[in-house]
Amino acid sequence: MTGLLVSITSFLWAQKNADNILTAKEAERIERVLASDDMKGRKIYTPEIDKAADFIAAEFKAAGLKTFNNSSTYRQEFAMVSAKLTSTSCSFDNQEVDAKNVVVITTDPGFSITEKSGFEKVTIAKGKSLFSEAQKFVGSGKNYLVLVDTSFARNFTRLSGFRRGLFKSGNSVVFVLTTVNPASFAIEARHEITEQKLANVVGILPGKSKKDEYVIFSGHYDHIGIGKAVNGDSIYNGANDDAAGTTAVIMLAKYYKALGNNERTIVFAAFTAEESGGFGSQYFSQQFDPVKVMAMFNIEMIGTESKWGKNSAYITGYEKTDMGKILEKNLAGTGFTFYPDPYPDQQLFYRSDNATLAKLGVPAHTISTSKMDSEPNYHKVTDHVETLDMDNMAMIIKSIALSARSIVAGKDTPSRVNTSDLR
Repeated sequence: MTGLLVSITSFLWAQKNADNILTAKEAERIERVLASDDMKGRKIYTPEIDKAADFIAAEFKAAGLKTFNNSSTYRQEFAMVSAKLTSTSCSFDNQEVDAKNVVVITTDPGFSITEKSGFEKVTIAKGKSLFSEAQKFVGSGKNYLVLVDTSFARNFTRLSGFRRGLFKSGNSVVFVLTTVNPASFAIEARHEITEQKLANVVGILPGKSKKDEYVIFSGHYDHIGIGKAVNGDSIYNGANDDAAGTTAVIMLAKYYKALGNNERTIVFAAFTAEESGGFGSQYFSQQFDPVKVMAMFNIEMIGTESKWGKNSAYITGYEKTDMGKILEKNLAGTGFTFYPDPYPDQQLFYRSDNATLAKLGVPAHTISTSKMDSEPNYHKVTDHVETLDMDNMAMIIKSIALSARSIVAGKDTPSRVNTSDLR
């Protein structure tokens, strides 16, 4: 009996200690750092976004999180590569192919292959989705020669857009608009390569009994930097978009660490480059087996009231899985409500940092309160800390924590996203 009382007392102490973390005061402390003028809008490839990353890493360290894959740092660094084409040549079965019908996606400045180079030959047939199919090949990490049906002639050259956002890797993909399936080929391409460094910030709280099952809490910490001055203010501070989501991730990390009872491993991620193509979350997602990711809570713009008022938020892609129903069950009696996304025409489910994993079947949803039809400070210099409702924001973060408890505990597992509509 004594052991049971000690256990109950310890649990209640941990719960009280954890609840004391999810306060408006703590939310404002973090917000005032991330959205300060000193951060100059946290634009990618600036010293200020590195400064923001260092702050988030320090918060993760203070929370007692582990690094991802036992890295020496919380920064998940990667490189983005842009390739400017200078020349292309191609022949199929010793017959020259017009260079305008060839697009080479590579990070190799002196690219050269033949049929002996080990490239897998595949096709994009008439009636398929050109860009969806192309994206699969480019993002696969494998080398392909892709024979593209001539029905795509009108949009074929647009495939060159993939050169503007490449992760530094060893794989290359060649697209050729053709009716020929060649037995032999020779393809060369020369590019001017530009490489730039980016970093997510990732912390881990290992699970107890289900270490290989992951629950992710995420938000993006980049914003759009400095722009044209409006009434003397040129800094796009991004307090709501998305210092608010990053603040939630930091607070939830401290909350779950204080509780110390997560059966599944929890991953806390602050993404870079959401405003510039979602490259941070794309890179992050490639580091996980999607089958092992049980749920993702992506948090985006929760600093203002939703269209239903206080104590409410919405979930993008609500109908895609039963995750929303699980969250509702866990919130019964709290007075807080999660609603389905009221802006379905804006396709928000596939527009935020949850999208990459959602497209792989993971129940990955974004939680937001942003009034997409009338948010007055969205992408404006007026997105300041003073425009946020900190008490309501703290309640939203607490409600996210409560709503996730059975998933984190391994008692509930949301259904997977049906990805057939993406084909």
